[in-house]
Amino acid sequence: MKNRKRAAALAMVCALGAMTALTGCQKKAQEVVIYTNADDEAIEAMKNALDGNGYEGKYILQSFGTSELGGKLLAEGTNIEADLVTMSSFYLDSAQETNQMFQDLSFETKPLAEYPAFYTPITAQEGTIFVNTEVLKENNLPMPTGLKDLADPAYAGMVSVTDVKSSSTAWLLIQALVSAYGEEGATEVLAGIYQNAGDHIESSGSAPLKKVRAGEVGVGFGLRHQAVADKADGLPVDYVDPPEGNFSLTESVAVVDKGTESNPLAMEMAECIIKNGRQELLKTYPLPVYEGESSDSANKSAYPMVFPEKLTVGLLEKHQQLSENAKVLE
Repeated sequence: MKNRKRAAALAMVCALGAMTALTGCQKKAQEVVIYTNADDEAIEAMKNALDGNGYEGKYILQSFGTSELGGKLLAEGTNIEADLVTMSSFYLDSAQETNQMFQDLSFETKPLAEYPAFYTPITAQEGTIFVNTEVLKENNLPMPTGLKDLADPAYAGMVSVTDVKSSSTAWLLIQALVSAYGEEGATEVLAGIYQNAGDHIESSGSAPLKKVRAGEVGVGFGLRHQAVADKADGLPVDYVDPPEGNFSLTESVAVVDKGTESNPLAMEMAECIIKNGRQELLKTYPLPVYEGESSDSANKSAYPMVFPEKLTVGLLEKHQQLSENAKVLE
């Protein structure tokens, strides 16, 4: 009898162990960990695409700042917890070059530009100048015509921009200045902009628009689509496409290559985001990136430009140093 009881107990332990192992495997197969640097509108569109196509409850999405997530990609490589990443494309390029950490995508897309096999764009975002028309009027300030105007002492205390050390949005400003005026000229203009900004040099890419929207400052630089939306909503916000250029950055989706530990659902979700999320994404980010997409002509920028050098983390660091040099000249 004792032996029979012991055998039954042992069988139960084994069964429970098997059930635990099965449950663990099932959970791992279902839950895809997604890391993203996207803003709230893009995250909402991605979640809607996933939840509306059978993936609700099968993923965990964690949001990071661009610099923080970029640091994790470069430092952790394939040891990163994420199975799926949406991130600034230049960071994905550098992470792949450093760590060879992404799988080639198994689904086809038809982008308007050429991209590596391991990622495809989710959004493209341009920079521009924006203003609070009421603040300009109240302070008898002219409408700026270009980025160089933001360094005019007339705008002292009236400018808000983002620090490129904390947000890639500011890189759009620096790319335009370097392209138009060279590195030395860009440093001088940026020094004047920083002097006018004073305490309004922000760490968040959206902060300048929030300050312009609230009337704390009259002029800012940031993402064009956000100012377009504010103007359409009837706020006293307008935008000015700078002749120095509306430069853009893409954010893309990539799947981490963890060998036999790779989660097959990650590739499915990447495809779902692109094929089912772009329609909603275009409402907020109107730049077409795939064949068959179109943009309202009212949303098209006047001076779309591409920086002549390949965008890399190394180039970003070079321009971050340019920014620091400009602060010293300020």
